[in-house]
Amino acid sequence: MKMNRNEFIKASLGALGLATFGFPAMAAAIGKKRKLPVSAHVWIYASTQPGYDVTPILPQIFADMKYAGLDGVETMEHPLRKEESTKLIGELTEQYQLPLLGTSYGAAMWDKSKHSEILEDVENIMGNMARVEATTFGTSVGHPEGRMKTEEELDAQAELLVKLMALGKKNGVVLNLHNHTYEVENGLFDLKGSLKRIPDIKLGPDVNWLLRAGVDPISFLKEYQDNIIFIHLRDQLSNGLWPESLGEGDVDFKEMGEVLEAIDFKGDLVIELAHEGDFVPTRPIKESLKLSREYLREVMGY
Repeated sequence: MKMNRNEFIKASLGALGLATFGFPAMAAAIGKKRKLPVSAHVWIYASTQPGYDVTPILPQIFADMKYAGLDGVETMEHPLRKEESTKLIGELTEQYQLPLLGTSYGAAMWDKSKHSEILEDVENIMGNMARVEATTFGTSVGHPEGRMKTEEELDAQAELLVKLMALGKKNGVVLNLHNHTYEVENGLFDLKGSLKRIPDIKLGPDVNWLLRAGVDPISFLKEYQDNIIFIHLRDQLSNGLWPESLGEGDVDFKEMGEVLEAIDFKGDLVIELAHEGDFVPTRPIKESLKLSREYLREVMGY
């Protein structure tokens, strides 16, 4: 039985050792929902690969995601660094009639000494993305160990992000800020630092990392609706752990779907499954992806 959102957030935050707090409920009367594309990220595959590089198993990934009924694939950046694997992606998108939506990415963007290296890397990746008509670039900005960034580091981070956004425009790619927990902890300190400097930057929140950072996903979606173009979805149990697929945890995706309709969200929804370190899967990944896709269709209407 599903918990309501307030009960679930309180239970989840308590399991993670975080303070609980209340949020106002949101009621939304909506009609028939429009279609939104639902894709999947490759993390569940990458997590078991050396260096998180999914290049050797790209054929399996495309076959699995086609089987699961998904609308697209979001990769990690490794295959897009090389011409040969980019060509393979193009062949797989044609074979399975399943587009590469884009890629996730991460680097220490606050560290000015690394800017030239990052720019060169991203220019290569985005050039290869253009070759396979991939259009989304969800980036994490990195963080210094054990402390928050200085104002100067946030300035450097924003300076680089603006340059990456320009590279994206040149290649038909739209950058969005992806989050783990560090960007949205401490009152959204890191994220607000970026938004203060680049108010129109696009956001691609991961609603589960929001929850694990003590941020109410529903409130976040409402507050930043004008910036959000991309959303990662993952379920969670009330004890703070991840279940095997969407629909097997306690997140209220029906309410989330109602909120997305209410804010007129027109972007991409991306399933990103993950396993806890000691979890032993009970089924093939493609079956969990299929169950997740069917569940979103059932409860969100997409």
